[in-house]
Parts: sequence; C-alpha cells; structure tokens
Amino acid sequence: MGLADNIKSSFRKGSSVTRLIYINASVFLLISITLIIGYLLNNQDIPTKTLDLLSVPASLKSLAGRPWTLFTYMFTHKDIWHILFNMLWLYWFGIIFLEYLDQRKLVSVYILGGLCGAVVYILGFNIFPAFKGVVNESVAIGASASVMAIVIAIAAYVPDYTVQLFLLGKIKIKYLALAIFVLTSVMDFSVNSGGKLAHIGGALFGYLYTLNLKKGRDIGRGINRIIDFFATLFRPRKKLKVTYKKPVTDYDYNKIKKEHQEKINHILDKISKGGYDSLSREEKDTLFKESQKKN
Repeated sequence: MGLADNIKSSFRKGSSVTRLIYINASVFLLISITLIIGYLLNNQDIPTKTLDLLSVPASLKSLAGRPWTLFTYMFTHKDIWHILFNMLWLYWFGIIFLEYLDQRKLVSVYILGGLCGAVVYILGFNIFPAFKGVVNESVAIGASASVMAIVIAIAAYVPDYTVQLFLLGKIKIKYLALAIFVLTSVMDFSVNSGGKLAHIGGALFGYLYTLNLKKGRDIGRGINRIIDFFATLFRPRKKLKVTYKKPVTDYDYNKIKKEHQEKINHILDKISKGGYDSLSREEKDTLFKESQKKN
C-alpha cells in the first residue's frame, strides 16, 4: 500500500479529529504550492487570489460576493506556526472531547464555533470605530475560533478533568482552558485584533453549546443534518441486487403442499388430544399464519 492509499485509509477510518487535521493540512499544502508558483513566476497574484477565495473578509460588501468564505476560512492557514499550534490544540483537546462526546458533536462544535467566530469578527470590525480605516482591507483565516470552541466546550463539560503538563504537573482542564483563552484572546488585544475577536466568538459558542447540552439540547444537530445531506449527494449509490427464484415444478409444488398439510394435520391432532396449550410457540405461529390465509 502506497503513501496515498495510506492517507486515504487513515482519513476514511480515522476519527473526526484526524479528518479535520487532514483537511486543514490539505488546504495549507494548496496555499503553499500557490506561494511557490507565484514566487517562481514572479507573479504574486496567484497566491493572493487563492487566499482571497478562502479568507473571510470583514467588509460586508466583499462578503456578499464570496459568502462561502464563512466556512473556508476556518480551514485556511498561510504560516507554518499558525497551523502547527492550531492542529496541536485541536488534537489534544479533540481527544479529550471524544472521551465524553461523540464525533458528530465535535464536528458541529468545530464548524459552528468557526462560524460564530467569523460573525463576531465581522460585526466587531463594522461596529467599533477602531477598525473604521481597515475594515475594507481586513480578512481573517485560521482554525483558531473553531479550536477555541472545542477547548471551551469540553472544559465546560468536564471542568475537573486533570491533565499532566510538563514542569507544571497536574492541572484541571478548566484552568488550562481559561489560561489559553486569556493569553490568545485578551492579552495585547491591539495586536491581531481580528483574530482575537474570532477567538472570543468561538469561545462564546463553545460555552453556550455545553450549557445547552447539559440541559438536553444539542444546538449543533442542525449542522450535522446539513453535512449528512451533502454527504449523501457524493456517496456512490448502492447497486440493487436482484435475486431470482428457481421456478418450482409441479412435482415440487405438490410435495411442499403435502408436507405443509401434514404439518397442519399434526397440529390439529395435537390440539384434539392435549388442547391448544399443548402446542409449542412455533406450532402456534404456524396455525395462526394458516388461519390468516383462510381469512
């Protein structure tokens, strides 16, 4: 089995965490290839246009022209350190998430957390005066909001879950999640403000998701149904298997009919001697089916 076959098998049989990492890595590889092509051809329009097609803009006018970026941005990375840290957080917290919740829930939290992050980012850039001069040029990429949603969701679900950290020892996941949120979403807010707004949106969704889940409401169920619908469109249809029964000859037909009648006669004879209660369950079923035929 070659490398491509191994990757396909791993993607098909792997968990939702594995699949999400593969998708992010594939998009990163695509971006990297366009950067190389742009460099070799001395044409930066190629990587720039590719990123424009995938990154979500803060401008409402630009967003209206490419609404799909609300989804694609959360799988898009340009910098190796950006994708590396996002995928490490996704893997570590995703594994813990799957210890307590199922894979469909993880996917819904990832996608809806990313959407919520994009909405908060766009609203923030269009509402607050601080972004008035850059709203038309600003775009956002990265899985940070989606990963933050998973981090906060599972930390709120099992707050006392303990992890072992190098040098720090054992620490409860609620404190770790809080530290991650403060360091990546609050500290130095003026630097990468758009990303931090998206983090806040993802964290908000993650918390609300778990809050509703503990009350018996899965607010991510709708996105799973949408994913299932589109998945069935691309799934190969199963071929109908047609089976043919071998025609029964007159001799075989009469033989089967005779054996069946002998079985019925035996049951009736048993009833006359020991009553209906003397019949076995199978004999009672046979008698019932025979009575239905006559009716």
